[in-house]
Amino acid sequence: MADDSADRGEGCFQPVSGQPISGNVTPRIPGIARGGRGPAPNERRNAMIRRCEEADFEAILAIVNEAARAYDGVIPADCYHEPYMPAEELRGEIDAGVEFWAWEEDGAVLGVMGFQDVKDVTLIRHAYVRPAAQGRGIGARLLAHLGDRAARPLLIGTWADADWAIRFYQKRGFELTSAEQKAALLRRYWSVPERQIETSVVLAERGWLAVTSQDKGTPQRHRGTGN
Repeated sequence: MADDSADRGEGCFQPVSGQPISGNVTPRIPGIARGGRGPAPNERRNAMIRRCEEADFEAILAIVNEAARAYDGVIPADCYHEPYMPAEELRGEIDAGVEFWAWEEDGAVLGVMGFQDVKDVTLIRHAYVRPAAQGRGIGARLLAHLGDRAARPLLIGTWADADWAIRFYQKRGFELTSAEQKAALLRRYWSVPERQIETSVVLAERGWLAVTSQDKGTPQRHRGTGN
């Protein structure tokens, strides 16, 4: 995604009713202040954020692989391949507990973002928006929605060279962890090879690491830290 998104191109599906957004009034999206950027006049179409269903599998796969082409030539060559995410890898992520949510407009899925509860935190996973729909705040709205749903501290991993993703999260209340913290967090909460640990970063909700280092206990979600 562009600078309005987490990554351009990181059980089972359970459908729930979406949150309709329509009309000429800027919608109140969970986690987005009323004074924030709403859709431009030509963007105010029937839209909703909803949990993905099994029928969305191919759309998720297409969006991830289309948007992830932004990594080509940016991240280390040995870390990029096409397709960026094969179907069997996506299926494995879902089976491992990644729950995907979609931004849908007029029946078409334009953006997806997953989250996954792991031990005592929630990971934001695989956040992508179709290139043609980037720059409209879709990624920000998905992140706000999932942040509102999460009861545990949020952690986000992305490529160290994906500077647009890092800026996106920093603007929304997340801070980069140190190299030492990053390595420890990736080994504790993710299942990734050493090469990916070397070439990735981890962002945490602002102030969370300081609090947990003092408490030395179970991480708690601290609202009002920019999320």
